[in-house]
Amino acid sequence: MHIEFRHLRTIRAIHAAGGLARAADVLNITQSALSHQIKGLEDQAGIELFVRRSKPMTLTAAGLRLLRVAEKVLPEIEALEAEFSGLRDGSSGRLHIAIECHACFEWLFPVLEAFRHGWGEVDVDIRPGLAFDALPALQKEEVDLVVSSDPESLRGITFKPLFDYEPVFLAAASHPLANKPFIEAEDFRGETLITYPVDRARLDVFTELLTPAKVEPASVRQVELTAVILMLVASNRGVAVLPDWVVREARYNSDYVVRPLTETGLTKRLYAAIRDEDAAKPYMAHLMKLAREIPVRLQRRGVT
Repeated sequence: MHIEFRHLRTIRAIHAAGGLARAADVLNITQSALSHQIKGLEDQAGIELFVRRSKPMTLTAAGLRLLRVAEKVLPEIEALEAEFSGLRDGSSGRLHIAIECHACFEWLFPVLEAFRHGWGEVDVDIRPGLAFDALPALQKEEVDLVVSSDPESLRGITFKPLFDYEPVFLAAASHPLANKPFIEAEDFRGETLITYPVDRARLDVFTELLTPAKVEPASVRQVELTAVILMLVASNRGVAVLPDWVVREARYNSDYVVRPLTETGLTKRLYAAIRDEDAAKPYMAHLMKLAREIPVRLQRRGVT
């Protein structure tokens, strides 16, 4: 017996409509064509599927069994068709994000909150890129976007610039370095530096300042949460270097001082790494737009 999806749709439509005429309208075929289709299906099954003399038209026991199959299978097929349609027109898809910077959560969550209002059919997930190789995972299609400050030349991968930021020095207002207009590498020699628990190669204070100057702080204390870093700094337990979007509120708090690193300040750029074939997807383009605009607004809120 060869059952097609149209047979399942026919059984469901006749059961719901209670007659051939209305079911034919629903299926957008003639009543004659519908009758022929039913006869062909019953010939294959070798058993009647409908009680034709009843009004409304009802299903036999065998017809009810086929109806149960239709009610189980068709919703899955229709959901799959809708999903494929969304993928074709760019209204749905998968967006699994890996983050190589610990502090990026501070601006990424507002970006994703704005994104979900327009792209509710896109499956969004976040994977911190600190515990695995994020860019190889992007090439293997295990993730779909990597937030990174270190662009590389990789086959099939495009690094889209998002925004520039400034790594800044943060200390308690009573700290001796609070009197300096800017902070240099040598100023860290006697200090406890509070950082996120990541490799030094991913911390701006080391890559942009301390390592090139061959300066080592007195000690390094690793802390998972930004709020705890701020609390420890305010308590004069150490100093920190954080992106400017993280310290925007601290600029207005008398417990802290925020100073540039070096006389001219340091500037870094964040990128979104994506596969080349994903660049034209509408939802990806919209995410790029939000990821360029929202963090900049957050930065400006912290400028005095």
